Amino acid sequence: MNEYTSSIGIGVFHSGIEVYGRAVVLGSTDFLEDDIEKIVEELGKEYKGNAYHLMHKNCNHFSSALSEILCGKEIPRWINRLAYFSSCIPFLQSCLPKEWLTPAALQSSVSQELQDELEEAEDAAASATVASAAAGSRPGRHTKL
Repeated sequence: MNEYTSSIGIGVFHSGIEVYGRAVVLGSTDFLEDDIEKIVEELGKEYKGNAYHLMHKNCNHFSSALSEILCGKEIPRWINRLAYFSSCIPFLQSCLPKEWLTPAALQSSVSQELQDELEEAEDAAASATVASAAAGSRPGRHTKL
């Protein structure tokens, strides 16, 4: 998708903060490694997996908050532009499968699929038992089930 939409300044991106490597250079930090671990731990209280939302609280929001603390600068806006535009236009968000938006919706969808499969398996087993009993019974005899 990005090869078609990047020319107009939108796309689907994932971001992360790499402190001692290279990527999109945002600046530098004076924090020590132990300090960064504490900062990430504190941010983790706000950015929990069960609070994830593709449009409102995704990995790019986390990266931007972390970057702002570490070097006083947010990540470039183009990285999260599609999520921003989609959150401004509710129609776009409603076009996406709910399972894409939050972990709770994904879990609910997976749980429902598993429940449906379990019910189908139980129905098939019950049908097989009835068919087997019917095939094994002889006319004039009683078969215990």
